[in-house]
Amino acid sequence: MQNKIKNVSEFHKVVRVLVIGANEGVVNLDGKQILITGGCGFIGSHLAEQLSSNNSVTIVDRSTDRMDVEEGKGMKLIEGDLSDPSVVEMAITSEIDIVFHLAADKAVNSGDITAQFDFNNKMTSNILARMKEVGVSNIAFASSSTVYGEADFPTPENYTPLEPISVYGASKLASEALLSAYAHGFDYTTWIFRFANVVGPRLQRGAVIPDFIEKLKNDSSVLHVLGNGHQEKSYIYIEDCIEAMCWIVEATSDPINTYNIGTTTTISVREIAEIVSKEMGLSPKITYTSSDRGWVGDVPRMSLSVEKLMSIGWGPELESEDAVRKAVGEMVSIE
Repeated sequence: MQNKIKNVSEFHKVVRVLVIGANEGVVNLDGKQILITGGCGFIGSHLAEQLSSNNSVTIVDRSTDRMDVEEGKGMKLIEGDLSDPSVVEMAITSEIDIVFHLAADKAVNSGDITAQFDFNNKMTSNILARMKEVGVSNIAFASSSTVYGEADFPTPENYTPLEPISVYGASKLASEALLSAYAHGFDYTTWIFRFANVVGPRLQRGAVIPDFIEKLKNDSSVLHVLGNGHQEKSYIYIEDCIEAMCWIVEATSDPINTYNIGTTTTISVREIAEIVSKEMGLSPKITYTSSDRGWVGDVPRMSLSVEKLMSIGWGPELESEDAVRKAVGEMVSIE
């Protein structure tokens, strides 16, 4: 009797082998020398764990003390600032097969917007220039849904005009433009991931779930929410996100491969506040502000079209509400 595939993730693994075998010229993420910038961060550390099982992974990050995985298990750590060319020179050598560029100042409401824009694009420029210098031509880039600004939704990858409303989003769009220039001018293969909100263990403060948990730990009687609570966005669980990133790299090989990574559903901030409160066993008074957004640069409603991603054989195992519930449960239990 034929074995049944137990879940969506297992099905993806089977299809992934078939997709790779049917496409010449794609990068097979097996037995490779891989560099992950920002590899000590939320997404980066999970990606490093996933890839280090069958690849040699080098992580470069400004702070390696946040890392929850150990050096030596298929991983090498470099602590340094990628806006410094000497650090980039150390990290990127001719032996590298592909760079996953995730490092960034991620604060959407940064207090120093000029420094944030300059820093993010200086890193991208340094990395691309060094790759050209040593002959490395594959780069996957962590972009963001923020490049779309307040767009019609669900928003497809070919939506125009791209009008980000935060400097963080503007910096991501500028980096995408740099990747395009190198792809067309110097024969690079580039993968651009426009993420929805990614959730799961190690999600850092500044994101809605850990912020709500922290607020309720400090005062269990009340939860103050920035905005009116009707902000509504797509959320994707970290395991789905990592799987989608690897899937895209292994299934596509155009000079520029731009994909949204998200789910087909949304969830509101009001619903997230209720889920966090319930998971913590609390019944706080939940208060809201009158604004339709939490801060300057916050996009109140975001839903990405994932039809293009599904067209190459991948879809999320968890939709937005289930992703949030799973992440909240795990993060509360860790606390």
